[in-house]
Amino acid sequence: MLPIERPGKIVCVALNYRDHAEEQGVAVPSAPLLFAKWPNALIGPGDPIVIPPLVTQVDSEAELGVVMGSRVKRISKESALEAVRGYVCANDVSARDLQYGDRQWTRGKSVDTFCPVGPLVPRDEIPDPHDLTIRGIVSGEILQDSTTANLVFGVDELIAFASQTMTLEPGDLILTGTPAGVGVFRDPQRLLQPGDEVTVEIERIGSLTNPVVAG
Repeated sequence: MLPIERPGKIVCVALNYRDHAEEQGVAVPSAPLLFAKWPNALIGPGDPIVIPPLVTQVDSEAELGVVMGSRVKRISKESALEAVRGYVCANDVSARDLQYGDRQWTRGKSVDTFCPVGPLVPRDEIPDPHDLTIRGIVSGEILQDSTTANLVFGVDELIAFASQTMTLEPGDLILTGTPAGVGVFRDPQRLLQPGDEVTVEIERIGSLTNPVVAG
């Protein structure tokens, strides 16, 4: 069971942690870089991440997810957080071979089961989403260990920016980016394999754990 209603849109943000940009040797963007992930990828806590035969390089990305609670268009940064319903742990699982081979990200990001989310914590229980520890753990090894204080663009900025050109609807999900430590940029690389177990931990929200299996 998903802990959220199935969203009409999943809006993702690239290079939104300073340390993640640094590990790739690229500049921090001057404006949010948005891309899409389709709802077919959604699964809940404990559901398996299924690697299909076509995919050979799978990575996990620990992220703070934002669930919209109101319909907003061209909302200001100052009012943006009032439109949030709550926050979730999220894992932007990525097929790196498809992502980089296609030279655009939609297919590699939208594989079935490649977006675990949960649990949902109401907005009022997290007064400041920009001061939360966040970790990504693969089979007991901490690969990502950071804080949302390292976000380049905060939750309020992301909502305001996205809503300038797209109406955000109740239930829409925003994945705010991932910190440094993802498997593809490690030396040696640490990509997901069947038998792994992936956990995303975020302070005040809890943890999200999913096994990895071959499909």
